[in-house]
Amino acid sequence: MRITLAQIDSGTDVSRNLDLIADYCARAAHEGSDLIVFPEYSTYEKSRVDQSFVDMAEPLYGPVASKLYATAARYGIAVVAGLLEAPGEGDETKEADGSRERDRAFNTLVAIGPDGSRLASYRKIHLFDCQGFRESEYIRPAPEPLPVTFSCGGVTFGLMTCYDLRFPELARILADAGAEVLLVCSSWVPGTAKTEQWATLAKARAIENGVYVAAVSQTPPVSIGYSMLIDPLGTVLHSLGTEPATATLDLSPDAVQAARDQFPTWRHHRLP
Repeated sequence: MRITLAQIDSGTDVSRNLDLIADYCARAAHEGSDLIVFPEYSTYEKSRVDQSFVDMAEPLYGPVASKLYATAARYGIAVVAGLLEAPGEGDETKEADGSRERDRAFNTLVAIGPDGSRLASYRKIHLFDCQGFRESEYIRPAPEPLPVTFSCGGVTFGLMTCYDLRFPELARILADAGAEVLLVCSSWVPGTAKTEQWATLAKARAIENGVYVAAVSQTPPVSIGYSMLIDPLGTVLHSLGTEPATATLDLSPDAVQAARDQFPTWRHHRLP
């Protein structure tokens, strides 16, 4: 299984972002990659989440998602990317006072097969209400916090979005569900010690669960860059810098099994 980390600098021009995604897909396909992974908010991003994120949201069969499906099919490569999903009829919820919830979007990852079919979609569970940010003002959390996995090329992948990385129980649930690789699609907000935390948390999730972690982030100034691939023993196999770039690397399911044989924490675990 060959995977490409696609570190991009998404902005507010959706057409430009989609063209950039297509260009990176073409590059990854040329390198023989089976799967390319983009950050969260791949199709629309800015330094602060605001009403425009809600305004840009579409259904998963809308024009933006459809362009992503067509791009995957065009280049024959599986794609994971973040977009803004508009709630559907079954997503209506009520506020604590019983009134209808005001409109908010979902921060969603879509996994697309090389034939352009949707393999899975994941709505972010944990919203970033930290460092003066209030993602929850304009973004809804997943109504049901369920883990999402999908298979591609004989490998099982688990989906996580940015702030999810700080919740080890989600990574463990995904590993228990069969994930051999955790895809952490992010726009990691800059700040004091944030780059160090990004690397430390990603390595911890790999070590704890005996999985690869492919952590892909947007670039500065919105985010920090430093996308990386970490092996199941916590070794950083490759790390990008702060500029837009790709890295194509090979994954080995045998490495996952070897790590779990050395440290069978899944078998020794005794807590509920």
